[in-house]
Amino acid sequence: MLSQAEENYLKAILKLSQKNGQSVSTNAIAEELNTKASSVSDMMKKLSEKSWIHYVKYQGVSLTEKGHSFAVHIVRKHRLWEVFLVNHLNFKWDEVHDIAEQLEHIKSLELVNKLDAFLNFPSFDPHGDPIPNEEGEFPKSSAIPFSELPMKSRGKVVAVVMDEPSFLKYLDKLNISIGSQVEIIEVNEFDDSFDVKINDKQSHISFDVAKNILISLL
Repeated sequence: MLSQAEENYLKAILKLSQKNGQSVSTNAIAEELNTKASSVSDMMKKLSEKSWIHYVKYQGVSLTEKGHSFAVHIVRKHRLWEVFLVNHLNFKWDEVHDIAEQLEHIKSLELVNKLDAFLNFPSFDPHGDPIPNEEGEFPKSSAIPFSELPMKSRGKVVAVVMDEPSFLKYLDKLNISIGSQVEIIEVNEFDDSFDVKINDKQSHISFDVAKNILISLL
C-alpha cells in the first residue's frame, strides 16, 4: 500500500516524464508538487527502496515498470472521476481537478472498472486529456497546438494543455471549450497573436493562450 503522498509523487514523475521523454530531475518534481527539493530527495529514497522508481542522486528519476503501471492507474482514476463530475454532477471543467485529486486515491479496482463502464468507456476527460484503458494503454491523438496551425486553417478544439482554473475560466469568456470550431483569419506579426473565428464569431487570442489549446484539423 502506498500513501497518498507517495501516489502523488508517482503521478508527478509520470506527468513530467511524458512531457520531457527522459529522466526527471528532483528540482522539476519539487516545482510540480510545490515542495522543497530536500523533501523530494527523501521521498525518492523511500520509493526507490520499494522498487517504484529508479533513482541515482544527481542523475534524475524514472519509474520502474510497476511504478509506471501504478502511476497510469492513478491517472486513469483521476480522469474518469473528472468525466463523472462534469457529465453527471454538472460541475464545470474548471472545478473538477481538486475534487478528482481526492477521489483518485480510492483503492477499489472494481469501483474504477464499473465507473469506466458506467461512463461508456470514455477516451478523453473534460480537458481533452487521454484516459488510459484497463490495460494502461492511452488513446492516440493527432492534435497540434493552435499556435502551430497554418493560415486560414480550420479545426476543432480537442484538448487544453493547462487545466488551471483561471485559464479555463478565461477560455469560457472566449467561448472556447472542447468541441469548439476555430479558424485562423490572421496572425499579427507584432505580437504573434491571432485574429480568429470561434464557432463563426470573430475573436482575438494571444500566442500564450493559443499554444495551450490543442486542435484537430478539419
